[in-house]
Amino acid sequence: MKIAKLEAYWLSCPIPPAKQHRSDYGLLTDFDMTLVVVTLDDGRQGFGEAKAAVGSSGVCASIVTCVERELAPQLIGLDARNIGEIWERMYNGTRDHYALDRGRVFPILGNRGIHVAAMSGVDMALWDLLGKSLNVPVVQLLGGALRPTMEVYASGGWQNVEGIGEQLLGYTAKGFRSVKMRVGIMDGTVANSVARVKAARAALGPEVKIMADAHGTYSVAEAKQFCRGVEDCQLYWFEEPISPDNKRGTAEVRATTATPIAAGESEFTRFNIRELVDLRAVDVVQPDAAIIGGITEAWRVAALAATYQLELAPHCWGSAFSFMAGASVAFASPAAAIIEFSAGGNPMMYELVNETITTQDGRIAAPTGPGLGLSPNWDFVAEYRK
Repeated sequence: MKIAKLEAYWLSCPIPPAKQHRSDYGLLTDFDMTLVVVTLDDGRQGFGEAKAAVGSSGVCASIVTCVERELAPQLIGLDARNIGEIWERMYNGTRDHYALDRGRVFPILGNRGIHVAAMSGVDMALWDLLGKSLNVPVVQLLGGALRPTMEVYASGGWQNVEGIGEQLLGYTAKGFRSVKMRVGIMDGTVANSVARVKAARAALGPEVKIMADAHGTYSVAEAKQFCRGVEDCQLYWFEEPISPDNKRGTAEVRATTATPIAAGESEFTRFNIRELVDLRAVDVVQPDAAIIGGITEAWRVAALAATYQLELAPHCWGSAFSFMAGASVAFASPAAAIIEFSAGGNPMMYELVNETITTQDGRIAAPTGPGLGLSPNWDFVAEYRK
């Protein structure tokens, strides 16, 4: 299983106007992703996703350059089955031999940001290839699914105070019993965010789980005010209350509320997640396999979450490839209980791949297809490649 070629494609697909939404990122009119393809010398291919942004839109040109100009020369000719070795070589660069000999990292300067995101797509594609070569799903390579199905939550919720109840009821009408809504600076004031959450709870009743995501836009003081204002709403978690750059501030918010705090989607590698854990900043850890360092690093974070008795909830807002990567890690981890399912306009979840990802009664079945169980729709790739 020798690696013969690494390719990356920046795909950008318009979101139909009826499915567009506005948040603190502005009006989202396009969905971007980087499709990473690893080809073996016998022609077999594995597929992964690398992200240039946490949200839907982002300029992916630098990801493409990193995969094809930096990582490819390192990896061509290596055995694709040796995923751990390849991860260390990508992370440590020319000092990889020291890392492999001494048992500790000697990372390159780009050990955060675009380089690790690009690594994520390559790593994901290698797991996909390994699963396909053995005719088993990635979740089996991680030890197997711990449960036959898992709950999924509908991730959306952008409407104003008058419309948020109706929007979230639209999700529960499809069988979801857990929903996530956006709050934060997009609302103008904390009071408006609180009012929207209260309207959501009034519409949904006490049995439906509600998560609130501020996208890291509150100040510490505002996040505390929000938590006090929604105490009686029984949020399942409050996500990214403040900037991920201020981990001590996140810990300060957590120390003042009984509402569970979630974070991690913007973090690179297990080392960043360790800082959140050490600071007692989170109750829920949210690695994104297309950002954190691939399935390899997401699985290491899963072990960290299980060790510290934290909930694992991978960030699965992206294409079908990163969704299935996150779902595979969640199904295999004892720390996971629920999986994110995009309720926004997302052509990368449905039109990019030939397969259909489905839920039933707010639950999703454990993956069964070889590798990630997905194949690209090459007509879609050709049409929306930048």
